[in-house]
Amino acid sequence: MEIPMKTTLSLLFAAALSLTSMPAHAVKWDLSTMTCKQFLESGEDNIAVVLTWMDGWYKGDEDNAIIDTEVFIENAKKFGAYCAKNPTVSVVTAADEILGK
Repeated sequence: MEIPMKTTLSLLFAAALSLTSMPAHAVKWDLSTMTCKQFLESGEDNIAVVLTWMDGWYKGDEDNAIIDTEVFIENAKKFGAYCAKNPTVSVVTAADEILGK
């Protein structure tokens, strides 16, 4: 099942804006094995967590504790578009392609 680009971008945009609270139970994800398809189908809360992780991971120590929402949302859109076109690629590989660490 292919997820339409418009739906993917809407979902990513909504997740990026909402950044809802974490689930009450502990969860561990191995993002190196999570595929883009799994990511896109994981639900808004999980998408928000992964997008937030990517934002921090790829900034590293270079920035202060600042989230530029314009950049964050633009990167989320790029990531969603990439994942929609490459559903079998790992989330980490997709992040490397988009954010270029």
